[in-house]
Amino acid sequence: MPRNSNFSAAIAVDRPAVAASPLVVSLAHAGRIYPPEILAAARAAPADLERLEDSWSDLIAARAGEAGATRVQALWARAVADCNRGEGQMAPGEVAPALRAQFSAPGRKERAGLGVVPTRLADVGPLWKKPVDRAALAWRLDSLHRPFHEALAQALESARRRFGHAILIDLHSMPSIPVGQAGHGARVVIGDRFGDTADAWLVDRVVAAAEALGVPVSLNQPYAGGHIVRTHGRPEQGVHAVQIEIDRSLYLRRDRSPDLPRIAPLAEWFRALLADLATAWPGAAQAEAAE
Repeated sequence: MPRNSNFSAAIAVDRPAVAASPLVVSLAHAGRIYPPEILAAARAAPADLERLEDSWSDLIAARAGEAGATRVQALWARAVADCNRGEGQMAPGEVAPALRAQFSAPGRKERAGLGVVPTRLADVGPLWKKPVDRAALAWRLDSLHRPFHEALAQALESARRRFGHAILIDLHSMPSIPVGQAGHGARVVIGDRFGDTADAWLVDRVVAAAEALGVPVSLNQPYAGGHIVRTHGRPEQGVHAVQIEIDRSLYLRRDRSPDLPRIAPLAEWFRALLADLATAWPGAAQAEAAE
């Protein structure tokens, strides 16, 4: 596994040119690079694989460095491996027989083909020519999933050592929430695993910032936060993690291409949020509450 600052061709770690802050931004699903091995193994068309992406969400975080935040981005596409799923999150029926025993308790998303290796889309069918075997799984984990989490862990630990705490903002995009689903109508969803991955003062601040966009905001419904915030959020150890999901209709055209005039204000909003959180350290928040 790579252990230098470059980690892997699949990962980019962008440190700020200005004074650093305790903020780390995670971009797990914004990658647009499809290695030859993936395209050769695919049964689905590239356009179908691209539907797995949080298309162009990295443009919203383009100014994160101006706020002193470190960005950790997966450059390879989500079709390689989903860094927001744990290594054990697969359905037995989606892998080769020799692997099925280790994936014995799949959840709803895994059964739908959205495990650590995406394997199926409802209106497309299987994404790969054959079930994921041991060699294919190991390559995907070693090439993308593990280097991504190692890079994220190192960035957070560096921030925690320097500032006494670290804040992870895990940025994603989402389709519009359908009628009948929890959170319907929300255009931004904030997730903290129902209070498990970040202190309330931080979550309240993120929710307030999202509401300032003038769109409906939901907390933990329908997205409470995935493997990234669950794994790296340790508020009792000074590492806070919050997931942000932004409705793609706020910044993409119907063909999923970026709408730059609408992305620019979102990028400024995200930069301002990070700048605000950089000064809102836990000790300061507690002091304000005591006054």
